[in-house]
Amino acid sequence: MNDKSIIGKLLESTEPAIQLKIYLRLLDFEYDSPEVKKLISNIKEKSPIISNLFAYLPKSEAETIFHVYTKFQGAHWILSILADIGYPAGDKMLQPSINLVLKWLLGAKKRLIIKGRRRFCASQEGNGLYSALLLGFYDARCDTLCERLIKYQWADGGWNCDRNPTAINSSYHESLIPMRALNYYQKEKPSSQVKNALEKAGELFLKRKLFRRLSDGEIVKANWLLLRYPSYWHYDILTAMKVLAEAKKINDKRCNEALDLLESKRLADGGFPKEYKYCQSSNPENRYFNPADWKSVNKKKMNEWVTIDALYVLKEAKRIDIEY
Repeated sequence: MNDKSIIGKLLESTEPAIQLKIYLRLLDFEYDSPEVKKLISNIKEKSPIISNLFAYLPKSEAETIFHVYTKFQGAHWILSILADIGYPAGDKMLQPSINLVLKWLLGAKKRLIIKGRRRFCASQEGNGLYSALLLGFYDARCDTLCERLIKYQWADGGWNCDRNPTAINSSYHESLIPMRALNYYQKEKPSSQVKNALEKAGELFLKRKLFRRLSDGEIVKANWLLLRYPSYWHYDILTAMKVLAEAKKINDKRCNEALDLLESKRLADGGFPKEYKYCQSSNPENRYFNPADWKSVNKKKMNEWVTIDALYVLKEAKRIDIEY
């Protein structure tokens, strides 16, 4: 199946959120294009995934459903998924959730200094900043989060929350999401300081070819090579390549091995499988419940969400030419 055919197949999806992400990511349509304007009209009601996600968001700041960081039902996670899908910016129904998440992030979180390095979960600040920017809620609180990320960035370009004094390298998990957020902040409010922080963060991944140790060149974790959506705070090469593509760094030759590996996973129908998952949508009483159904792991069947991300990466890397 050629790339035009797989786009056509994906657009036949009954899930409007899939169609929205295809228009924005793969076909480069703008929000004011006729196709997207028609699609996002009442998309909360038309999209099972988006309506299920909204059902878990508070309607006011006084309403407490879950702590904002409850995995993966809290507002922190749901906002980040809506942002990644491409949910249109400026929906006032999201304001209470944005306020609650930013209030939590700007509150009295512990940020310990151990062996001269600030230890904190920068992925949390990163997701909060990313969600606020993409969903249309930029204000001075975003500036504060950005300043904090830059202030506490480690010398190797990333961040880490590990309290073990022997931990001297940044965490991939804690560093990728802040890099993503800083990239979008740079688009909103460009500065040389943010640009430098982005360059340092990008080098953290690029110099390791996204998944290899510097010391011996071995694979850091085999699990990082498995495709999944959503990845939440976990690191994997597809999410890493997506972030690098957004930052216009995917054409760096140090991405080639990861890109080759991604291409090798493509199925006969032109799609890509889901090889791993972090949440479940069958039982709200169990851990890691998410109200959206992202489909089960199946290494022989195309997963629409994984496929869109994979095709986006390959398009930005100029390994495929999508026309529709």
